[in-house]
Amino acid sequence: MEFRIAADELKKALYRAQGIVERKTTMPILANVLVNATKGGITVTAFDLDIGIVSEHPAEVIKPGAVTLSAKYVFDIVQNLPDAQVTLKKLANNYVDISSGSAHFKIVGMAAEEYPKLPKEENAPLVQVGGSTLLEMIKKTQFAISSDETRYILNGVFFEPQASGKVRMVATDGHRLSLIERELTGDFKLKSGVIIPRKGLMELKRLLDEAPDAECHLGFAENSALFKKPGLTMVMRLIDGQFPEYQRVIPKEGEKVVLVPKVRFLEGLKRIALLSADKSNAVRIGLEENKLVITASNPDLGEARDVVELAYRGNDITVGFNARYLTDVLMVTETDEVSFELGDEHSPGVLHAPGDRTFTAVVMPMRV
Repeated sequence: MEFRIAADELKKALYRAQGIVERKTTMPILANVLVNATKGGITVTAFDLDIGIVSEHPAEVIKPGAVTLSAKYVFDIVQNLPDAQVTLKKLANNYVDISSGSAHFKIVGMAAEEYPKLPKEENAPLVQVGGSTLLEMIKKTQFAISSDETRYILNGVFFEPQASGKVRMVATDGHRLSLIERELTGDFKLKSGVIIPRKGLMELKRLLDEAPDAECHLGFAENSALFKKPGLTMVMRLIDGQFPEYQRVIPKEGEKVVLVPKVRFLEGLKRIALLSADKSNAVRIGLEENKLVITASNPDLGEARDVVELAYRGNDITVGFNARYLTDVLMVTETDEVSFELGDEHSPGVLHAPGDRTFTAVVMPMRV
């Protein structure tokens, strides 16, 4: 195997692999990428047995062939090459010579035949989706995914096609929930929703971030998802299980509804959370006549208070919340104001855009 390629093109292929390859693994070959050179160019494959991507790149192929190389070390090398072009040549015993300008590296590789095969997904019906819409849906749900490995059902986002060409994505960790509904027309041929795992979702987000307006296709087979865009294919194993009945958690409209200036609320929460106790980020949110009061106290540090002016007439109420759960929502909200609904001190808070519940976040209260 021997080929010549633009260093930036190879860097792009290896960058895509960084989040997928397994560094700490009982199978050393999973820390590698499979580089396959054919007459049409090269493909670079990364696979951790759950998520795989195949990236296609133009190259001047002198001799076809295949080898696997360390994803991390070759990426580091390619980032520091002196020339815009790089040549890779396979030597005896799977060594690979990497040369660019005055720099030469001789790298240990492994046989391509030992690399695990990606699952074939020809039967997944692909639906063309708007990359920017899918990216928005991921950004507005990813923060609520549970990181508790014992609740593996919650370690991903629930992808649920609705009637009339809309798709709903929901994530929850038991303390908060985020739901977004957007139009993704096309028949995914799903009997019910599927759970996309966190790692796969983060890699999908990274690929969409490269070019949100590129033509994208998404499809689902029995237990896996398939994503395609020009020059790239991604396949991932889905989480097997039943997602909880999330509709029960979302309260009907709260008794107390206020419109809060988003930036002012966000800044106030960040300030006051500096004095919240320990790692709980606990703050009190109080509603009084024409103001929202944010307070925190810490026996070791003292107290903090900030007041946000707004229109409110009703009974005073104070509810404890994790400030980070609220700021995570506000950071991805695009409107200047946010509708904040409260019931009593034991009821969850609900945030959404004024008059629009297609993106709704629910945050459970906490004792403060």
